[in-house]
Amino acid sequence: MKRGDLIWGACVAAVLCALAVPEIRNVIVSATRVHPYAMGFAKFAVLASLGELLGIRLRVGQWKQPVGLLWRAIVWGVLGGSLALIFQVFNMGVRSALAVGLLPTWSGIPQTLWVAFWISTVMNTTFAPTMMVGHRMTDTYIELTAGQIFTRRVSFSNVIAHIDWQTVCGFLVVKTIPFFWIPAHTITFLMPPEFRVLTAAFLSIALGGILAFAHPAKRAPEVSTVVAEPCEQIAGR
Repeated sequence: MKRGDLIWGACVAAVLCALAVPEIRNVIVSATRVHPYAMGFAKFAVLASLGELLGIRLRVGQWKQPVGLLWRAIVWGVLGGSLALIFQVFNMGVRSALAVGLLPTWSGIPQTLWVAFWISTVMNTTFAPTMMVGHRMTDTYIELTAGQIFTRRVSFSNVIAHIDWQTVCGFLVVKTIPFFWIPAHTITFLMPPEFRVLTAAFLSIALGGILAFAHPAKRAPEVSTVVAEPCEQIAGR
């Protein structure tokens, strides 16, 4: 086990231990209720970044800092902050649709489970694909600018051309949504509202591992090497 494994594990363990202490957990819950956007930003900026680091560790066999780590964390944070609103919108919207019979339920299954399932299903089949594409575009932009987004300019067409659309559509959308995100977010929406964004942030750690095995054949190249050549090509145009 490498030192990086211990540091990463210690970071995750620290978060779990903090949640296990009632006094600290109550502070987090209270802060989430009062400042949902800021807390959503903080949770995703930290936990989703840990998930991204884990994905790189599994993919290349060692701990490496991705290009533009700070910018990636900011993007994750913005996404986490937005989920504070998105979760509430889909939560209330689906509940209204169920109340007027626009979505089916069957007897024998608890109503709370149906509600959570339909919230997750509607959200992940409408909002999630757009979010995934948008997030992949920001990641690609950060990589192509080598993290220097204010000094290197990359066109929109360059970003589109460098995205692996087969992975985005064939894996992220077609496979992870029905087999990972819908079941995972069903569990998320069974939890109290103040814990949902935090749970979603923890799920992003699991996604880091899933993404690492999306293309096993590409495990050898280093992250910095993968993005260096496109950056140099664009800079020379």
